[in-house]
Amino acid sequence: MKILIGEVIVPGRRLARLYSPCKSIYRGYNQRGHMRHEIEKHVPLPHATFHILMAVSDVDCHGYAIIQEVAARTNGQIKLSAGTLYRSIQRMLEQGLIVETSERPATELDDERRRYYRITPLGTAVARAETTRLSNLVRLARVHGFVPEKA
Repeated sequence: MKILIGEVIVPGRRLARLYSPCKSIYRGYNQRGHMRHEIEKHVPLPHATFHILMAVSDVDCHGYAIIQEVAARTNGQIKLSAGTLYRSIQRMLEQGLIVETSERPATELDDERRRYYRITPLGTAVARAETTRLSNLVRLARVHGFVPEKA
């Protein structure tokens, strides 16, 4: 099943339709789409939330490590403040996108005050849905000439 995400008229061509492959976004959930609603209610994601999900997708991280990871992944273009980070984390915990994990590194490498966070299966599905949404936006922008074609 595919979902129509947009129609555009390209000069000198017919109407172009862009589709989203629905199954790839919601893989692993039942066919009635019970989890689809749970995923769709989170999309679009706030920028901070998306970056935090990417930071904890590979390894459990504490707050300061998330800030550093986001800055490194964006070449310093995005620097999360502590306030933004912890408000986002609290909301993400409540939404079930991440969980606080009890697993910790060795005592000599850790500070007992740190809290470590891990992405949940729902968080992974929401991040995938957001990635698909962003990819589709870039595709639409290319059709309209706002983004140059790949080099």
